[in-house]
Amino acid sequence: MRDARATRTPAPLRAYARATAVLSPFVAGIVAKRRLQRGKEDPERVRERRGEPTEERPHGRLVWLHGASVGEFLSIVPLVERLQARGVTVLVTTVTLSAARLAAKRLPPGAIHQFMPWDVPAYVDRFLNHWEPDLAIFAESELWPNMIMRTTARGTPLIQVNGRMSERSFRGWQRVPRSIGALLSRFELCLMQTVDDARRVEALGAPRVSTTGNLKFDVPAPEAEPNAAMALAKAISYRPVFLAASTHEGEDEIVLEAHRMMAPRLTNLLTIIAPRHPERGEAIAALAEQDGLQAVRRSEGALPAIRHAVYVADTLGEMGLFYRAAPVAFLGGSLIRHGGQNPIEPAKLGAAIVHGPNVANFAAVYAALSEAGGAVAVRDSQSLAEVTLSLLTDKAERQRQRDAAAEAVAALGGALDRTLAAIEPYFLSLAMRQG
Repeated sequence: MRDARATRTPAPLRAYARATAVLSPFVAGIVAKRRLQRGKEDPERVRERRGEPTEERPHGRLVWLHGASVGEFLSIVPLVERLQARGVTVLVTTVTLSAARLAAKRLPPGAIHQFMPWDVPAYVDRFLNHWEPDLAIFAESELWPNMIMRTTARGTPLIQVNGRMSERSFRGWQRVPRSIGALLSRFELCLMQTVDDARRVEALGAPRVSTTGNLKFDVPAPEAEPNAAMALAKAISYRPVFLAASTHEGEDEIVLEAHRMMAPRLTNLLTIIAPRHPERGEAIAALAEQDGLQAVRRSEGALPAIRHAVYVADTLGEMGLFYRAAPVAFLGGSLIRHGGQNPIEPAKLGAAIVHGPNVANFAAVYAALSEAGGAVAVRDSQSLAEVTLSLLTDKAERQRQRDAAAEAVAALGGALDRTLAAIEPYFLSLAMRQG
C-alpha cells in the first residue's frame, strides 16, 4: 500500500525526483568521469555511488549509519561500537574519499562500509533493495530528498543524530517551507546538538525533536602510532613547534606569513601545516618554497630536518600524532568563510588552541572554550603570530589554557549515552518484530 505521507509530497520535491531520474545517465557518465579525474572517487568502488553493492548483506538485523565526511564519520564511530554490542550488523556509508579511507582504519571488525549512492531514484532503490536496513541513522545535516523519501516510504524508521542546523541553512530552508517540512516530518526523531539547532528544525517542521548534545565530545582522542611518534619526536628534538591544523585554501599563506614573523624570535621554529584536504600538500610545499622556506612533505615519507622550516602533514588519520607533537595549534577553516573546524581533539590532547573569527560550524564549542579561557581568537597573520609567540614562550599561560580547554570539553560530554537512550525504543521494536 502506498505510504499515506507520499500524497503530501510538495511539488518541488516531486520535480526534484523527476529531474534526478532524467539526469541519471549524466550523473553516471559525465559527473562520475569528472570526479574520477579530480581524484574525488575511488575507481574500484565508484559503482557503489550507483547503488551497486560491493559486499553481501549478512543475515539478521542491520542498522545503517551515514556520516558524510571525516568529521561526521568520526562522531558516529563510538555509536557503531555500541550498536554492534547489541548484536546487530552495522552498515556505514560516507560520501568523501577521505572519510572512506579513514573508515578502513577506524571501523571496528564486522562493520561494513559503502559509499553513499548519488541521490538518484534508481540508485537509491538499488541500494535499499540490497541492504534492506531495519533502521537508518543519519548524522548531522544530511538531507538528500530522494534518499529520505524512498527510505521512509518502505517503512524504515529514520533518525537524525548529532543534528545541526546553522542560522544560514535555516534562512535558506525558510524559502521552501513546505519542502523542508515534508523532509523533516519523515524523521522519527531529530536529536540535535544544541538548543538553537533544535529550535530551528522545530520551526521548519520537525515534529519530534530533542537536544542530546554533540557526539564529537564523546569520541576518544585519536591515537598516535608509537613508532611514528618516536620518529617524529626525534626529528623535532627541542625545536619550538607550531601546528596549523585543517587549513583551507587561502589560510596557508597567512600561516606562512605568521611563521616569518615569529622566526626571528624563535630559533629553528618548525611550522607543521596539516591541510583539511591532503591532496593540497604539493601546492602548500610550493607556497613555502616560494617564500624562501624549505618544506618537506609527510606523504613522501619524509621527516623534518633542521633545515626545514615547514613540514606539510598531508596524510590521513594522523592528527593524533601532530596534536601531541605541537604545544600550540591553530584550527583552520576559521580565517576564511568556512565556519571553522572541530577543536575537540586538540583540547583533549593538550594543544593550546588558536582560531580565527569564523567558527559558526562549532559555535557552541568555541563559546564554551572562550568562556573558560581555553582558546584564543585571532584575525590575521599579525595577531596569529603575536598570540602563538606568546603561547610558545609562556609555559605557565600555555598550560593554564590547555587545562581550561580540557575541562570545558569534558564538561560537555554525555551525548553518546543520551543518544542511545533516545533510540532505545527502536531497538526494542526491532527485537519484538524479529522475536
